[in-house]
Amino acid sequence: MPWALLLRWSPWGRPGMKALVTAGVFVTTLWNLRFFLKPSKGSGEDSKHREPLMILVWEWPSKQVPNISRDVCHELYSITGCQLTTEQQLLHQADVVVFPHSRLQPGRDKLPKERLPGQNWVWVSLESPSNTRALAAWNQTFNWVMTYRQDSDIFIPYGKLVPNQSATVKIPAKTNLVSWVISNYHRTQKRAEVYKNLSRYLHVNIYGKANNKPLCKDCLLPTISKSKFYLAFENSIHRDYITEKLWRNSLLAGTVPVVLGPPRANYEQFVPADSFIHVNDFDSLEELATFLKTMNSSRYRQFFAWQKRFSVKLYTDWRERMCAICTAYPLLPHGHLYPDLQSWFNS
Repeated sequence: MPWALLLRWSPWGRPGMKALVTAGVFVTTLWNLRFFLKPSKGSGEDSKHREPLMILVWEWPSKQVPNISRDVCHELYSITGCQLTTEQQLLHQADVVVFPHSRLQPGRDKLPKERLPGQNWVWVSLESPSNTRALAAWNQTFNWVMTYRQDSDIFIPYGKLVPNQSATVKIPAKTNLVSWVISNYHRTQKRAEVYKNLSRYLHVNIYGKANNKPLCKDCLLPTISKSKFYLAFENSIHRDYITEKLWRNSLLAGTVPVVLGPPRANYEQFVPADSFIHVNDFDSLEELATFLKTMNSSRYRQFFAWQKRFSVKLYTDWRERMCAICTAYPLLPHGHLYPDLQSWFNS
């Protein structure tokens, strides 16, 4: 503070000793107070904020664990400030701990004994409720869920359509009418019943372990692409449960999916209405078979109009899914627990 101002404060026009001391204390107090009003950039809170978010995957979902020692989220997916690890000894440093259901046992032996304050646990599954067991054991355990369901805290679909202005339609050459790749065939499943009745009216080329005709990884799409239609039949019927049978085996392969799964309206939340045929669109399977067998080339080509605006993006890499947690993190509710995981997943 300028001394000229202090002179004005003195009732005698000259700064007395008492006035000088008082002014000095006042200036010193203001100077020190500024550090409390404006915290240092080096404070622990800001330092913590600038550190990468650490995502600890307690056990990797797939059998083969990829190398995640580098900054894979940034290198592969341009997601910054995100560190993946599978080192369980880093539990006390992790912001988020991820537990794939396929690796959980119906007991708490393999889970951490305690949860750190502010640490969030994520339950992950890509299976349908029909193929998910022992959920009741995990009540009041997880803060967030990460599934194919659109209402998940972290939504991980099997695939999606992304904008593409190519304005071209590519339909592979066709040599047969319908194909189906099936590995786990169970007569009690809805898809087995539908196939059995549909096959009475048309021939279906079946591949996969269930028919002793397994297709190698590089053979799958070229083989399916030769069919006009593909039976994209899900192993169970649940909301949003739309798997690679639609995204990879049908749309990416360049064939028209005949779907069996959730209602048509649910499919239309993911793909255009004119890009697929739903089993429920017909009063009988005989009517469906007739529709497929008598379709002319002009009508068939209309099913590929989506290619003018979109292309298929598959989600097959678990690293990408784990990195997505960092993108969603700022918007997720903290401190919330799922009281009844089974009820939520079966709803």
